[in-house]
Amino acid sequence: MIFHGTEVRQKALTLLRGGAKNAEVARRLNVPSGTIAYWRHMDRAKRGECPGKHDPKCPQCDGRDLDMVAYSYLLGLYLGDGHIIQYSGHRVPSLMIACTQSWPGLMDACERAMRAVFPDNSVCRVRRTGCSNVKVYSNHLWCMFPQHGAGKKHERRIALEPWQQEIVDAHPWEFIRGLIHSDGCRITNWTTRIIGGERKRYEYPRYFFSNKSDDIRKLFTDTLDMVGVEWTTLARGSDPFNISVARKASVALMDTHVGPKY
Repeated sequence: MIFHGTEVRQKALTLLRGGAKNAEVARRLNVPSGTIAYWRHMDRAKRGECPGKHDPKCPQCDGRDLDMVAYSYLLGLYLGDGHIIQYSGHRVPSLMIACTQSWPGLMDACERAMRAVFPDNSVCRVRRTGCSNVKVYSNHLWCMFPQHGAGKKHERRIALEPWQQEIVDAHPWEFIRGLIHSDGCRITNWTTRIIGGERKRYEYPRYFFSNKSDDIRKLFTDTLDMVGVEWTTLARGSDPFNISVARKASVALMDTHVGPKY
């Protein structure tokens, strides 16, 4: 172990206080950069210049303003493709939304919503095979998404808190868009018709939303009812996992406020 005398340390602190970077001081004085960083930290602490603990405020716990439009969209994404997890090696839990690589616009929209809802927290993307996880780290994720719990969403009750329902009621299209962007799609469906004695192919757009949770599907359809979108349930075998929007006027409404993934 190498010990550096008081004179070397004082030279380092003089340079650092003058605005020199840690790496520059380390090179000039031939001192490990870790030692320089430690000297700098101790000097700032002694003078009361260390920044305080990073403690972002929470809309639920501290009354911070909340971007309700962004939250309504992010809530829809969370109920579809999101989950909250805290790894043993991490001090802070993270909310992860899985996004397919073929939809870069969705990843951008998800990241914007996370940054708007958690403006003082870390947001990042982690690339996986065929997809990316868009993540935000916060100690208040459970406050903001009280639907979190053990096990899969479709195996437990999912209900909105009154304050969440107020946000969805105020911004229903953002909630619908989040659900479609997570577990839904817009496709071109087709059938055949007899026209002038000849069978012809007929194509029309259609929206689908698929989710195993009865509660989440009901949240989706209740919100569709609120905005005047007609829907039907399509069973997959004996399971009513699919919600369809196919009527022309309703598809037009969805196109105006939601649109296809991109």
